[in-house]
Amino acid sequence: MKKLIIFTSITSLMVVTYLFILFGHNKLSVIKNLFSSEQKHWIKSNFFPHKIATDLKNDLFDLNNMKLVESYKLNNLIFMNDKLKENIIKTELAEKDNLNDIVFSNLSEVPLNDKFKQLTLLKFKNTGQITYGINNMFPGSGYIDIFKDQIWFLSSRGILGYENINNDEIVFKQIKNNLDDFLNINHFDSNWYSFKDLTIFDNKIFISFTDEILEDCWNTSVVFADLDYSFINFNYLFKSNECVHSKNNIDKEFNAHQSGGRIINIENNQILLSIGDYRSRHLAQNTNSVNGKIIKINIIDKSFEIFSMGHRNPQGLYFDKNRKFILETEHGPYGGDEINIINLRNNKIPNYGWAIASYGEHYGKDKSKIKPSIINKYAKYPLYKSHKDHGFIEPIIYFHKGISEITKINNEIYIASSLGTKELIFFKIKKNNSIKVIEEVKIYERIRDINFYDNQLYLFLEDTPSIGIINLNKFKI
Repeated sequence: MKKLIIFTSITSLMVVTYLFILFGHNKLSVIKNLFSSEQKHWIKSNFFPHKIATDLKNDLFDLNNMKLVESYKLNNLIFMNDKLKENIIKTELAEKDNLNDIVFSNLSEVPLNDKFKQLTLLKFKNTGQITYGINNMFPGSGYIDIFKDQIWFLSSRGILGYENINNDEIVFKQIKNNLDDFLNINHFDSNWYSFKDLTIFDNKIFISFTDEILEDCWNTSVVFADLDYSFINFNYLFKSNECVHSKNNIDKEFNAHQSGGRIINIENNQILLSIGDYRSRHLAQNTNSVNGKIIKINIIDKSFEIFSMGHRNPQGLYFDKNRKFILETEHGPYGGDEINIINLRNNKIPNYGWAIASYGEHYGKDKSKIKPSIINKYAKYPLYKSHKDHGFIEPIIYFHKGISEITKINNEIYIASSLGTKELIFFKIKKNNSIKVIEEVKIYERIRDINFYDNQLYLFLEDTPSIGIINLNKFKI
């Protein structure tokens, strides 16, 4: 009994002393060193388990930040080494010129940490062929679409191929085409300029890209063609008469990543094309400009009209045929990414507020030191925190996700993909058009594109790069 009392007293003294040192004056930290690592861990584990969890969380945060730093260093190294960058570009273009099969093998099975414990990601990795990307200079980026039991692939540098769907390996057989006539090695010195999306329906293929309309003056265009497995001869469907110059523009800012480029088929021989503002923010509220808009294009006579406006960089589009609306995802300023609902038929052009209203903030804002350039930017583009109060349409959700494409997997559940947080967001849209997030499933790679077909979700993951497949047959809410 005495031993128990002594042990309890010593333990209590150790815990009280450690607690006092832990939260007390910094000068007492020398006493803390009198405890061995094992004693510290024992005290934390038995009396302060939350401290263990916090430490682990901090360690994980540090590791993630270290990974980001190393990635940043690698990208900088590639950026600074022009010869290496040139070789990386030429590697992918050589695969394209030689019409080599593009092989995604190296199959791995990744269990996903969703709360339902139901999902597994099959990853088919490409090695050394898709080498030059949009955000990451290395490796590459791409887009996918499903048509008649075939998965189609377009790289950001114009490799185009198809493969019959199977779950062993994915080998895209390239199709000879004339995409080089529109965007080619002369434009690839910067990763700003690339092919942006592909869509296939009614035996026609549509591809969007950043187009040099005039010398060093850019906008987003679409080419299309009949499907032909021997040679696809593309022609313009849409090319704007206006463009944004990379240097000679009103705001003295330019970013071709803010180009939009998403294409979807809707109805009556029409497609929708998203076009970003290229960081010329004033264009989004100008009805004489196609920038900062979603436009509707008739594929028979090539006529077009503005479908919606007030967008910054629309990245995802989904046509919900049953509910007769379009879901649009949008890269906003910092903290201002959006999901918007656009009704299919409107009496006037719906306006979503950019660059007057946004729940985000201009990049470069620092509350401790407001630079004159930022003050001027807010004077011109105030980013009001209410859309409705200023005559605009509110987003159904806003956040900081780096959101990309969006799709629907059953009668009520949608999935949005993320480039920034590298996750899939499962959600429902309630009757009042608000969103109920069901689950956020970490994928741990930038998700450039998603496509749902035959109860399977197909993803293009651009950090490895890989084609991902998630079987949703057993997925239940």
